[in-house]
Amino acid sequence: MREINVEKLTEEISRMCIAINHELSPDMKAAYDRAEKNETNPLGKRILGQLRENMQIASSRMIPICQDTGMAVVFLEVGQEVHFTGGSVEDAVNEGVRRGYVDGYLRKSVVSDPLLRVNSGDNTPAVVHYSIVPGDKVKITLAPKGFGSENMSRVCMLKPADGEQGVIDAVVAAVRDAGPNACPPMVVGVGVGGTFEKCAILAKKALTRTVGEHSPLPHIRKMEEEILEKANSLGLGPGGLGGDNTVFAVNIETYATHIAGLPVGINICCHVNRHISTEI
Repeated sequence: MREINVEKLTEEISRMCIAINHELSPDMKAAYDRAEKNETNPLGKRILGQLRENMQIASSRMIPICQDTGMAVVFLEVGQEVHFTGGSVEDAVNEGVRRGYVDGYLRKSVVSDPLLRVNSGDNTPAVVHYSIVPGDKVKITLAPKGFGSENMSRVCMLKPADGEQGVIDAVVAAVRDAGPNACPPMVVGVGVGGTFEKCAILAKKALTRTVGEHSPLPHIRKMEEEILEKANSLGLGPGGLGGDNTVFAVNIETYATHIAGLPVGINICCHVNRHISTEI
């Protein structure tokens, strides 16, 4: 049994909150490189260049990439041989978010009650998803989620007869309806299977997969590629102002489901798709 003091979670999450709000992840930088090379629309290419310049300024001057520094979503993959000491894990996660957003001078966007709308003042609480895995390590994945794109997301409870084509049509329709509101080029996370809530969590987790990596399942990879082609053929382009690059990537995760259902979660992310992982 390996003991880990929860203060280590706090320290890492605080650091990660600041880092990913100022510096684009390597996979997203590579996505921009590919997009700028293949963009044929002059205005689309210009917008991509402006987005890249914005990110370079953010990194060099320690200014947030976007004014919406998001609601912190944290995935904790906890090894079953780990024993946490020093207090509550959830409290430690929220303290990490609090420190990161307060010490990093990041915008606090969380309201404590969805209807009373009083700002919590420190961007807490985070949304935390736990999973128990083999081993004695803890993997932390942080995804600060802005709500311009989050608001364009949806869950579709399809019929089994809708099949693969139904999933494809649902995702392409979500991208079309999102339009410029999701700050394209987007990354689209898709969860297929499970239940109403499971497919949404799968879609969120899919956004943290390295952009450019496909599903290991051949039939799912084929769907990812087909949806990407169809979404980009919409011509929305960078900033929604026209072009070849409406979507950087489509990442699909799947899970077993009931014989009577085909749940599909579609979680759309903007052109920065902030995500960062570490292991302790």
